[in-house]
Amino acid sequence: MRNVFTILIADRNPRVRGFLEREMSAAGYRIRLAESAGDLLQWAFDRDPVDLIILDPDLPDAADSQFMNTLRKCNPQVPVIIHAHPGQGLAEPDAAKSFIVVEKGGSSVERLKEVAGHLLKHPHPASCKPLSTAPFEH
Repeated sequence: MRNVFTILIADRNPRVRGFLEREMSAAGYRIRLAESAGDLLQWAFDRDPVDLIILDPDLPDAADSQFMNTLRKCNPQVPVIIHAHPGQGLAEPDAAKSFIVVEKGGSSVERLKEVAGHLLKHPHPASCKPLSTAPFEH
């Protein structure tokens, strides 16, 4: 069993990527960064796998409605946290059924750490319930 989990952070905003990289690195995770859907898919299917993806759905070149399906179908064992602004719609309405949603803003980085820690300890898709602002169930 590996001691360090790898998280792929995909966000179009370089400040958000940098902030999340610092915060999640400080929490003990190894981090990879992606600024576009193309980068995300390249890292997601790399020989050195990732354990979790934190994804802003507003990535450049992610307008293709098949992007989220491609990610889920090709890498179903990797949990995905959608990190989006309140009210930001996902390109695919069914995405909320497959991914956990953590709203950006306020103390969302603490929420991301909490959800990431849970998912990495319980990586099975059955334990992944869609979440937004509801209290996290342990």
